[in-house]
Amino acid sequence: MNKLELLEFLEDNARLTPEEIAVMLQTDPGEVRRVIQELEENKTILKYITLVDWEKAGEEKVSALIEVRITPQRDVGFDAVARRISRFPEVRSVRLMSGAYDLAVFIEGRTMREVSHFVATKLATIEGVVSTTTHFVLKTYKQDGVIVDDGEEDRRLMVTP
Repeated sequence: MNKLELLEFLEDNARLTPEEIAVMLQTDPGEVRRVIQELEENKTILKYITLVDWEKAGEEKVSALIEVRITPQRDVGFDAVARRISRFPEVRSVRLMSGAYDLAVFIEGRTMREVSHFVATKLATIEGVVSTTTHFVLKTYKQDGVIVDDGEEDRRLMVTP
């Protein structure tokens, strides 16, 4: 069985059943279950998620990208600071970057003030953090491969037999 194809199917739609995947891969559902369990145990599959449009759900959330410049530590480089930042519940994602800054930290809060407070009191005060630049997300057009709201109706012509 092609594990990469299985992973692509699940990444696109985590609600697929092993039976549905087995049909697409032309294999046995039991084999699909076994491979999925193996991929979960070895942490290839990290999590199954539901992507929510919180604005439509009536919940206001503020997201921000924070560019963080840090001083690498002897023997561990950027990893120790990145792991420390990752432990905060406000932090959604931390990525090591090339270019003008070292880490891209994506956080979420209820208000801009809450996000600003996090940056000022928790993030910027970490030993090794040299500087931060905060960019607030104003609108999301596409997230995790999904167009959030394109504002257009389906303009395809209906085909009838």
